[in-house]
Amino acid sequence: MTHKYCTVESDGEILIVTINRPEVLNSLDVPSSIELSEVFDAFEQDDTHRVAIVTGAGDKAFCAGLDLKSQSGSTGLPQWPMSGFAGLTERYGGTKPIIAAVNGIAAGGGFELALACDLVVAAEGARFSLPEARIGLAALAGGIHRLSRQIPLKHAMGMLLTGRSVPAEEGVQLGFVNEVAPAEDLMATARRWAERIAGCAPLAILATKEVAIEGMRHGTVKDAMNMRYPAVERMVNSEDFIEGPKAFVEKRKPVWKGK
Repeated sequence: MTHKYCTVESDGEILIVTINRPEVLNSLDVPSSIELSEVFDAFEQDDTHRVAIVTGAGDKAFCAGLDLKSQSGSTGLPQWPMSGFAGLTERYGGTKPIIAAVNGIAAGGGFELALACDLVVAAEGARFSLPEARIGLAALAGGIHRLSRQIPLKHAMGMLLTGRSVPAEEGVQLGFVNEVAPAEDLMATARRWAERIAGCAPLAILATKEVAIEGMRHGTVKDAMNMRYPAVERMVNSEDFIEGPKAFVEKRKPVWKGK
């Protein structure tokens, strides 16, 4: 399939999605978000790929957020696809892990996109910010909610209320970045994380993500643990649930079937 706003590459069990609008720092408008939504819809339905990596074209920006030229002179919020900005910020039912490989600026919606991913790997020169308040907007594509849940509230408010830019190394200290790598090693580092995930039992990964995300809906650990999770039921009734312990006892590599 030919894409206008992104490129899509298959690397074994890993799908690599590159936002391809470097002329506008990979900022996104409604049409480009619709295209990305379709890409991630297909990823969810595809049995070939187990992990996705999303990154930006060029060496300046991962995604600079909303393409302000497309919004200039307009009132109200853009009509994003059901899955939100970049096809991910409102993809609440996503089951497969997605890694953000942040190669430069991640501002506004670009940072919100990274926060919506399961892991964030950043290049040494990458910077993160939610500058909306400085231009009369607010980080309403999940940035306010996700940042305040992923790092301590005072640090989140410090970023949200000032719009300050945070370097990748500080992102690790705050807790929203998993690893920082030299720019030339960024994709290799993201692939390493993806390969580690792909090496685990498929149904265990799906169950783990579902429990981690859905469990946050509950106020106590007890309530979260008492919740029924369909992916867990599928995992415990699978052949892989038997294969894992058996392979461990037999001191061999497990052969996962995903069923």
